[in-house]
Amino acid sequence: MVDKPTGNTLGKVVKDVGRGVWDRTFGRLFSANIGNQSVLRKSVAKWSNRDSEHDWRVRLQVPHASPLYTQLFSTKKNLRAEENFNVLSPLKAMRGIFWPLTPTMMVQHSANYNPLAQTHSNYPYQAYQNSQPDMLNIIGDFPVQNQEDAQHWVATVHFLRTMTKGFFGQYDSTGLKGNPPQILHLSGYGMHMFNKVPVVINQFNVEMRAGIDYINTRQPDTYQAKPAQISDYVNVDQMDQTWAPTLSTISVGVTPIYSRNSIRDFNMQDFFEGKLNGKQGKDSIGFI
Repeated sequence: MVDKPTGNTLGKVVKDVGRGVWDRTFGRLFSANIGNQSVLRKSVAKWSNRDSEHDWRVRLQVPHASPLYTQLFSTKKNLRAEENFNVLSPLKAMRGIFWPLTPTMMVQHSANYNPLAQTHSNYPYQAYQNSQPDMLNIIGDFPVQNQEDAQHWVATVHFLRTMTKGFFGQYDSTGLKGNPPQILHLSGYGMHMFNKVPVVINQFNVEMRAGIDYINTRQPDTYQAKPAQISDYVNVDQMDQTWAPTLSTISVGVTPIYSRNSIRDFNMQDFFEGKLNGKQGKDSIGFI
């Protein structure tokens, strides 16, 4: 005769099974060097900045030599010697924007030929005209988990709006009045994929979805104190409020652009040997 399991017996069985699963799980973690002393267990997910030499994230940056760099990411000091803060300040360390998650990229190169028709021939001759890298499309998700991420998201959208506008207006203190939109550097996936490729932004799209949460964030529209000391300078309730979606998709279309001087210095031998990838110096550019 088999005894019926009591509540205590059933609880013991569940406890033993759970303990076995727990022990096996930790066994796999320790065997993968993910234990109590593991960096992975102590790490915090955030939009961090990395060493540029080892950062393979896709990013669009303002060149160091650009006169617009100091205008966008001013290092002015206020009366209390604190660094000023504006809507683009979250992008200062990166000098631009990056995709926090690996985006989808569509890359296309074209070699153009003119067909030369021959009399009484079934096949035209193909006369080579030119080659060109076509517009690149970058499509990636932007997750936002806290107010710091939300400030970064707002700065990213504002940066894209700024980089698609020429210097126009009656009052322009930048000294760049009449100039076209800023040329940016595209980098990502390492030295021999995209490294400081000069590009212009043709278009961008921001998908703000329905049915998801939005996070409130505040930022000044003029230079103010950094957020950590914001209460010492301004009334937080009077700061601008912006709502950032917890998940959105930002798509950017860029086209490589090279100056006459850079094209004049192009060398096919150096190109196929991988020497024109933008690592020659701080102000060098990458050819693709």
